Amino acid sequence: MFDTVFILFVLCLNVVICEWLAKKPGFSQIGTALLVILVTAIEANVGIIPTTETPAYEGIFGYLAPFALFLLLLSVNLKDLRQAGLPMLTMYLIGSVSTIIGVLTSVWLFSAPETVGNLYYALAGMFTGTYIGGSINFHAVALHYGVSKAGNLFIAATAADNIMTTLWMVLTLAIPRFLQRRFPRQLPTAAPVNGAVATTYTDAETMNPGDLGTLLAMGLGAIFVSKQLATLVPAIPFVLILTTVALVLAQFRRVNNLRGSRLLGLFCIYIFLAVIGAYCDVAALVRDGRLAVILFGMILVLVLIHSFILFGIGALFKQDWALLGIASQANIGGATSALALAKSLNRPDLQLPAVLVGTLGNAIGTYLGILVAEMLKAS
Repeated sequence: MFDTVFILFVLCLNVVICEWLAKKPGFSQIGTALLVILVTAIEANVGIIPTTETPAYEGIFGYLAPFALFLLLLSVNLKDLRQAGLPMLTMYLIGSVSTIIGVLTSVWLFSAPETVGNLYYALAGMFTGTYIGGSINFHAVALHYGVSKAGNLFIAATAADNIMTTLWMVLTLAIPRFLQRRFPRQLPTAAPVNGAVATTYTDAETMNPGDLGTLLAMGLGAIFVSKQLATLVPAIPFVLILTTVALVLAQFRRVNNLRGSRLLGLFCIYIFLAVIGAYCDVAALVRDGRLAVILFGMILVLVLIHSFILFGIGALFKQDWALLGIASQANIGGATSALALAKSLNRPDLQLPAVLVGTLGNAIGTYLGILVAEMLKAS
């Protein structure tokens, strides 16, 4: 049994180490975000910290990730939508359709009814949900069909999904940069604000105890209120309510200019990415043998189809490579992962669109996952 304090110590230390490494020759091009994922994945798979769910990880996903989302949105200007709103939404929806095509193709290619078993349709629904809007939908569909009680199937599916989510975060960090070098796209310039250049996110901020207390109170209060509203109106996802609260508050100048929100939010994002790395359990996938290989193969096929269609159509219409990567990450990883990627790619203009399409995925992923599962079940 791992001690929660020790796990948090390791995760925080990883941020320090990776920030230091990111300033060294040979590592500066990788960036802190990717280094945090890779270092934590190595530590988890050699047994320093767990690769399975723990109270520490649950707390980070349940509270720290939403807190980071809230803080980073406080500095977002709604004018960003004028730059990337419609293209991001369009590419995200194309990515969602391509995910469904990929799921149906992988079920056929791997003869899932025979190789996976009677719950193949539920598994297809889980993969549809998680690769349209993130892991929230994965667990929702699994709970709906009872897959969470199916032992090895659920373990193998979870391990394969976690590994692919980690790999895709790495690839969506690398692919846009590679394509931008080979096939450059004109990047948007900062819009002038009262004759000055618009403020973007920076890691260098100063803050005092009052600033910190204000941010903590606002963030925790917003999370509490959003959870209560989500309970009263379950049809609206919690993360969408939280995003709305943050955006409304961000339109007030005093809130928009609060010191420390970007710094604290970025640190929380790095801790969140570290947990994504920790969930990359290679041993669990290997232990389940043939079933795990089949599931990972299905996921690999569907993500490749998703990426080829999304990047292919995006290339045809000369879309921004970073936008395509973030739209894809909003599908595969969800709102917080998409926001983290936008930050890591140094694209503040795409942070709000990334969150909005990610929350759209939270809203529709479970419904589309169940729809695909029911279609396969009835066929």
